[in-house]
Amino acid sequence: MTETRTYPRRDAEGRIASISDLLGVVLAGLLVGVAVLLLFEAVMSVLQLSRFGQASGWLAVLLPAWTFVEEFRAVGYGGRRIVVAILAAGFGVGVGMTVAGAVAQSFPPLVSGAAGAAGTSVFYALIWFYGLRSLRDRAG
Repeated sequence: MTETRTYPRRDAEGRIASISDLLGVVLAGLLVGVAVLLLFEAVMSVLQLSRFGQASGWLAVLLPAWTFVEEFRAVGYGGRRIVVAILAAGFGVGVGMTVAGAVAQSFPPLVSGAAGAAGTSVFYALIWFYGLRSLRDRAG
């Protein structure tokens, strides 16, 4: 028999099993989000409704956020998922805002927002993945 593999790999609870899979899904979602934004910006620019690059690049975070919502649901009930989600969101947004602010000095909102969305998503993924496993291991 042939075994079909799915991506991303999931554990018995339905969570993404490895950090590389989680980061892969998050980065793929970011790339799709940025591609859609670029297409939208190109159309708006051709129609002369706005200048290219003026849309918020933060919209690229929609697919990674959806991934994190699904991960949150897969963990099940309990306080640890709420604690880790709050910490990951706080630190992730802090990192994303710092990155976006640093990039905003030289680039339009599309680029600075996309950079901020990338920083937020990657940092959130790292804290979410390792934070949940750390709390699970401590709980026994």
